[in-house]
Parts: sequence; structure tokens; C-alpha cells
Amino acid sequence: MTDSSTTKPIRAKISALGTYVPPRLLTNADLEKMVDTTDQWILERVGIRERHIADKGVAASDLAVAAVKNLLDSHPFDLQEVDLIVVGTVTPDMMYPSTACLVQHKLGIANTWGFDVSAGCSGFLYALNTGVKFVESGRYKKVLVIGADKNSAMTDYTDRAVCIIFGDGAGAVLLEPCRGSDGEGVIDHVAQIEGIGGQYLYMPGGGSLNPASHETVDQKMHYIHQDGKNVFKYAVKKMAEMTERILERNKITGKDVDCFIAHQANRRIITATAERLGMPLEKVVINIDRFGNTTAGTIPIATQTALEEGKLRKGCQGYARTKPSWV
Repeated sequence: MTDSSTTKPIRAKISALGTYVPPRLLTNADLEKMVDTTDQWILERVGIRERHIADKGVAASDLAVAAVKNLLDSHPFDLQEVDLIVVGTVTPDMMYPSTACLVQHKLGIANTWGFDVSAGCSGFLYALNTGVKFVESGRYKKVLVIGADKNSAMTDYTDRAVCIIFGDGAGAVLLEPCRGSDGEGVIDHVAQIEGIGGQYLYMPGGGSLNPASHETVDQKMHYIHQDGKNVFKYAVKKMAEMTERILERNKITGKDVDCFIAHQANRRIITATAERLGMPLEKVVINIDRFGNTTAGTIPIATQTALEEGKLRKGCQGYARTKPSWV
């Protein structure tokens, strides 16, 4: 879509950011009492010290609403102007209605519409790029994009390979149109899925294949199942490949990037990608030690960290990346 007043294509810019993590902490010391693991092993393997865990009765929609309210604190505007709500989550409050509908109701926004995007750790970027396209169409002026997951609700805390990784959290951004002056706005994205890897990270119970039953509960089919070794190998390879692709397409190199915001799944994955791209670590955002993997919440929460650390500011070139989704 082109803005007739400037003849420049309409771009979508991120006007505001809000994040939220629940106050309760689950530390490595706590996990040492629950499963056969150690603080040193967790730090060496994934780089996590602690993660935030939501209380019973707190759902993904509650995390999302809290993130939006924090966004409003820093960037007040009339929520009734919101045209669209897109929520990235794999831990919806329930199968239906959508989490977006629940967020809309809890925030009291009238005359809007919305939907959920289910794409695992890539959920926020799927939701973001979807929102961007609606803004670029010229018909939508204010789009709320949210990434929210309560991973603790589907984590087996007797499975030491999984329970050390995940935390709960959410982030929200406001997308608005801009004229693209001075490089402002979202410029480009690349995306890819590979369903063949679904056997390495999945939740087998609760869907149409294995609907909830005593048997699926007894077999712990409603929890995250992960083959960490294969996920790690794939993520290191594909994160670097996809980032290289978008850099080459825009004729820049890793050294030209001022801020690299990666999905926070594993510290070693992030540093390996940065090294392959020639990015100094001081330009890379890493906060997995404090939050763990919050799935769709990691990118906005890491963006908040980038702002707090002065790594992301007006005029700098920032890239947000996550691994492609297998689901």
C-alpha cells in the first residue's frame, strides 16, 4: 500500500512496548530439590539461573493483559482505537474462545477483532509480521501484537530435561503506520517451517489425535516433550542460516547490526549464532539467565532488556530472530 501524500509505501512501526513476568521465582537452587540436577549443570547447558512462574489460576490472557497495561503506562493512548489484536501463544487459556477474544474482553475494547497464532517459540514473530501486513494495507492504524505463554502449565516438573528451561511471561507492542522516513518501520522478514522436526518438540495430548482422557493424563501426554540434543543442533544451524539470508537480502553484514535480539532458548545457541555472523557479544541481547525460555514472550521481553541496557535506540538497526517453527 502507498501513502498518496508521500508516494512512499506505508510501513508499520513499533510505537510502544510493554512486558510482564509474574513475581514468583523458580531458581536453580529450587530445582535442585525437585529433580536430579545442579545449578552448575543448568548454567553450563542452557545459561539459566532463574525463571518466573505464574500462580495457579493465572492464565496466558492475564499475562497478556498485564503486558498491555504496562505498555499503556509508558505510552498512554485510547484502547478503543485498537483495530486488531493478534496473540501469539501455545498455552491458550482454553481451546476456544481464542486468547485474543479473552484479552479484548478483559481490556474492555469495543469494535475490534483479533485471533491467535500458534507457532511455538516463533509465535511473537508470526503475530508481529501478521500485524505488520495489516498496517501496511493502509486500513489498520493501531494493532496490538502480543506474545504470551504460561509454560509452567504444561511442564512436567519431574522431567529434568524440560523443567529447567521454561518460564512464564508476556510482551505486547503497538503497531502504527509510518511513512518510512529515515529507515523507520519494519523493513523485512524471512520465515520458514519444517514439520519433519515435530517429533523433537511437541505436546501429544489434548488435540484431535489424542483427545484428553484418563489414559493421556496418566501417560503425561499433556506436557512438553522435547529432545534437547536435536532441537539444539537444528536451532544453531537454522538461526544462523535465516539471519544470514535476511542480512544478504538487505546487503548488510552482521558487523553492521547495532542490536541483535534472539529468541532466548539457550545461551549457547545465541552466542554460536553471533560468532558465526561476526557480531560482537556486546551487541547481542541475552537475558535468558533471568527469565528462561518464555516461548512467545522472549522477543518482546528481550527487547525491553535491550532498551534498558541502551543497546536499542532510535536510529539503530535491530534484528529480532527466533528459530523456525516445527509446529
